Amino acid sequence: MAISFSMALEALKEGKSVSRSGWNGKGMYVALQLPDASSKMMLPYLYLRTVQGELVPWLASQTDMLADDWSIYRGRK
Repeated sequence: MAISFSMALEALKEGKSVSRSGWNGKGMYVALQLPDASSKMMLPYLYLRTVQGELVPWLASQTDMLADDWSIYRGRK
């Protein structure tokens, strides 16, 4: 089921990962990281899992925010 970015953001806050069908890479997803006492980061942030399996900080583009092709990621993490 395709959802909007606002619905995807709510899913992230619930601990789920999300992805876009418009992305070319398989296995790519966005997740929310909540820092703990041992983290160097002090505030929550979003990260992207790349096709190569690397995790990088992620910032939504205008295209991402206006897209309606988001879904809950159900692949392997």
